[in-house]
Amino acid sequence: MTSTQVTWGDAIVQLTWEKQSQLPPRDLITSAHGYCFYQGKLMLVNLRDRGWDFPGGHIELNETPEMCFQREAMEEGYVEGDCRLLGSIVVDHHNNPHWSEESLYPKVGYQVFYRMDITKFHSFRAEYESFERIFIEPSDIPTYYSNYNIVYQAILEDSLNIGRVSNVTGINKLGSPYRG
Repeated sequence: MTSTQVTWGDAIVQLTWEKQSQLPPRDLITSAHGYCFYQGKLMLVNLRDRGWDFPGGHIELNETPEMCFQREAMEEGYVEGDCRLLGSIVVDHHNNPHWSEESLYPKVGYQVFYRMDITKFHSFRAEYESFERIFIEPSDIPTYYSNYNIVYQAILEDSLNIGRVSNVTGINKLGSPYRG
């Protein structure tokens, strides 16, 4: 397990990576995220007001965590692919003086993480919160992602160690997927 303490706004939060093959209890999962790969490169999306990041977001009503991640990868990166569960980040608010029973998030919740092997590219339209996608060497992620920490590094290492999910079946005819 890899753990670090971070500050989100005014909140002090403990993040702990747990590699696992089963989902945590659904009512404690707050979001789904993941690393998307194509030919060994890692996709990052440039989000308005946040900068470079990997796809992910909050789970909508009647959505599974995997469906959420696939939707976020499509909305933010305009890609589809085959996914494999990596595990989850335990988000612990015990040391957060601003957390209360009325909080939108549980005192201890989970952010689920997946690895996606991209099988299909769509024309990048920037209709949602991202305005650009790039593909980088995985080792270059700290150069782009300002909130990168040891927990995200542990997840990246696990996603690289797990390897490909399946073969890529094709790309969009509009050209190179490496910049969108």
